[in-house]
Amino acid sequence: MSDTQRMANVDPVRLGPNSQFKFKCHPGVECFTECCRDINIILTPYDIIQLKNNLQLTSEEFLAIYTEPQMLEKTGLPVITLKFIEDEQSESESKLCPFVRENGCLVYDNRPTTCRYYPLGVASLSHKEDADGEEFYFFVHEPHCLGFKEEKLWTVKEFRKDQGVDIHDQINAEWTDLLVRKRSFPPNMQLTEKTKNMFFLVSYNIDKFREFVFESSFLDRYEVEESALDKIKDNEIELLKFGLTWLKWLLFKEGDFKLKPGVTDK
Repeated sequence: MSDTQRMANVDPVRLGPNSQFKFKCHPGVECFTECCRDINIILTPYDIIQLKNNLQLTSEEFLAIYTEPQMLEKTGLPVITLKFIEDEQSESESKLCPFVRENGCLVYDNRPTTCRYYPLGVASLSHKEDADGEEFYFFVHEPHCLGFKEEKLWTVKEFRKDQGVDIHDQINAEWTDLLVRKRSFPPNMQLTEKTKNMFFLVSYNIDKFREFVFESSFLDRYEVEESALDKIKDNEIELLKFGLTWLKWLLFKEGDFKLKPGVTDK
């Protein structure tokens, strides 16, 4: 995604799943952690679940401390970016990821999707199995990065699996698809503030969304099978998938969601 480029000299070569490249990042390279500054990182729903659980915070606590809201261009939908901090040791006005230290990342096992992809960028945003065409990747080829001089050879597919980004993409696929589809809407088709708030709730505040489902009038309005409720009660990933299915119905009136008899669709 273009947000990862940060004034980078992006190689125009189109990469597919079987394209090969050499790269390895480790504490022994001189530029270690340089890619963790002055960058705009959009967090995905799964990123936030992973990070807030790693830090033992609620969704609201994590959002308040570590993130900033933005509106995603051409969609009118709210997204969340990681809030960077001033680098007090730098003479320039550089900003650092709040989780980076000299010896690496404090949340490495739960690092965001964008970080896992580096040095690759994603040009085709959809990772759904039935998406049209082959995945499209490119290099985020920043001049300072010395990882390309390492001898480790990968295919794009191998690299994605090694970094765990394939799992992230699978969980985030429906959310990404919503963004892509909304971007294709005509400019005059605007969402209501309530719909935007629901998108934010499902995408970024999984704790409050659970309360919304089980403690509001939600279950009085929608027909939801008991087996589905059992599945989402204590499983945040299943709850996220449930919420994204609901958003798809809310935005596009597609899917299996049904209002209970006598309930009006407002």
